[in-house]
Amino acid sequence: MKTWQKMTIRIAALSIAAVAMAGCSTAKNNGSQGNNPGKTVKIGVNMELSGSAAGYGQQQKQGIQLAVNKINRSGGIKVGKSKKKIQLVIRDNKTSNTTAASVAAQLVNNDKVVAVVGPAATNAGTASIPNMTKAAVPSVSPSATDPDYTLQKNGDVQKYIFRACFQNNFQGSSAAKFMTNTLKAKRVAVLTDNSSDYGTGLTKAFKKTYTGTVASSQTFQEGDKDFNAILTALKHKKIDAIYAPGYYSELGLIIKQARQAGINVPIVGSDGMADAKLTKIAGKASANNVYYTTPFSTKSGDTNAVAASFLKDFKAKYHTTAPTFSALAYDSVYMVKAAIENEGSANSVKITDGLAKLKNFKGVTGTITMNQHHNPEKSMIVEQLTKGEVQRTYNVK
Repeated sequence: MKTWQKMTIRIAALSIAAVAMAGCSTAKNNGSQGNNPGKTVKIGVNMELSGSAAGYGQQQKQGIQLAVNKINRSGGIKVGKSKKKIQLVIRDNKTSNTTAASVAAQLVNNDKVVAVVGPAATNAGTASIPNMTKAAVPSVSPSATDPDYTLQKNGDVQKYIFRACFQNNFQGSSAAKFMTNTLKAKRVAVLTDNSSDYGTGLTKAFKKTYTGTVASSQTFQEGDKDFNAILTALKHKKIDAIYAPGYYSELGLIIKQARQAGINVPIVGSDGMADAKLTKIAGKASANNVYYTTPFSTKSGDTNAVAASFLKDFKAKYHTTAPTFSALAYDSVYMVKAAIENEGSANSVKITDGLAKLKNFKGVTGTITMNQHHNPEKSMIVEQLTKGEVQRTYNVK
């Protein structure tokens, strides 16, 4: 009996200790969810610095570094009652979805960053989501435009995923309104880059909103060089304009070959065209009557003091005019800063909360309020190229 009693007491004691330890463990996990800052605020960069999208990634890296340098020169980010400087951890995802997922894991688990800027592309960003979510660390993509990027399959928001750019459907619908109301285009041809969700998503949104007649609908692939067959067919169509969502590498050639073929109607595209390389490829003589939707214009400084300061600083550091993707990346860093200062904490979960509640944030690309689906609400701009230069801008609501 004595032996049995001793065993019973011992088992009971061990059970109580186990429950107590479990309670402590649970409390510890709840209290330390996500990553916390050390002496610095570590912000990761998961970016396409090599590979097919390196042009965009390098521009975004420039915007990120410009923002961080400016913040650190002013003493850093105010975290509660003290200030902490930003420490950037930059990793190249090589324009690979698999590598982007691996980079995300390295940044949140090994480098212990409290927030990530990037990736640039929707597919790379989507591949990173599971690792970001598991670690409870937010990411802000400057340019992932697919409408579903910030959403789960059931339609709920991805808690840790945000963007600084417009959704494709907003760009596509804005282009349709602009072509109808401003260009008065009643019959259009649509040329779609169907090798990416970017091109197909924009086309889908455009066709859903456009009230005129789509006289021709053709597709092309990333890397295509010769568009003469498509353009020759268009010469026999009665069209008022062309809608061609895609990237500058292909659109520059389309514009050049269209003008050489004698097709001089307006060509309207998307923010993938917002790069000086478009004019270099098309040639100044061909880059006339060309328009594209964009969240940022080099003329924004005329009415936006934040944009004016950014444009001046960018020119001084990089000796060139700031492109759209640099502006979006710059805003992404400052969005993280605003979230930290509004929450008074640089814990990654708190930063997530702050990003979700962002309201009337004064950015380079406009005044931003984050909606329930983690998309920024701001106005759309259309830039017009004449002889390869931005000569005029339009606001589309």
